[in-house]
Amino acid sequence: MNWRAIRAIVRKDLKVVFQNKGVSIPLIVVPVVILMALPGLAALAPRLEDMPGTSFSGLETLIQNMPAGLRQALTGYDEVQTTVVLALVYLMAPMYLILPLMVASVIAADSFAGEKERKTLEALLYTPTTDWELFLAKLLSAWLPALGVAWGGFILYTVMANLAAWPVMGQLFFPTTMWLVLALWVAPAVAGLGLGTTVLVSSRAETFQEAYQLGAVVVLPIILMVIGQATGVMYFSTWLVALLGLACWAIDAVLLWVGRRTFRRSNLATQM
Repeated sequence: MNWRAIRAIVRKDLKVVFQNKGVSIPLIVVPVVILMALPGLAALAPRLEDMPGTSFSGLETLIQNMPAGLRQALTGYDEVQTTVVLALVYLMAPMYLILPLMVASVIAADSFAGEKERKTLEALLYTPTTDWELFLAKLLSAWLPALGVAWGGFILYTVMANLAAWPVMGQLFFPTTMWLVLALWVAPAVAGLGLGTTVLVSSRAETFQEAYQLGAVVVLPIILMVIGQATGVMYFSTWLVALLGLACWAIDAVLLWVGRRTFRRSNLATQM
């Protein structure tokens, strides 16, 4: 395995990403909005209770229709605290997974399709690597930044959630065991799911936009999870999150196997 060449490709790809404003700006703005602005809304929870006409009866009805495990997890909190925990711990959990998925998909979409647009694909194909090493380098170029955003974002969200909710909670309540499993086990797998799909698409697409639009289909399951949490159909328990991560890692292994068997630089050369 030519790790020196792989590292060179990864460094080159990361440099291109950070210099491309169309790619780098969404990678900064979206995490900031999700991880800082949304937790900040928790600071408004005490004011809602004091507003005339405000009622938590709708919240009680919502909780009664949720799974028994979630109702048990919320036992012991008052109405305002329940609102904060429900929003920051449970409803935000699937939204957090959008971050590594988005970062991996955006960078992976630029992997080969972007090389074609920049007319640098020919030089890439002549690098002293095997087809597998080139494919692996492109995967790492997207997976490592996604992992950095996921874990860095988790730390940032932990700080913001505890600070914003301190007037309500009066204690450190985050992270929970479920969130630790989510960040350390599921987020890397979800990033792999996004980049594995998008790299395969990017190697066949002509432009970055085409590759990104086709690869964005992998976001749909996350959107369904957000809806499922909001409607009470499901909730992210520790065991469910662990099983979700296992399923994602299994799909990642399949995508890696398919990519290793089907990726050929000779096919890319015909598209130049």
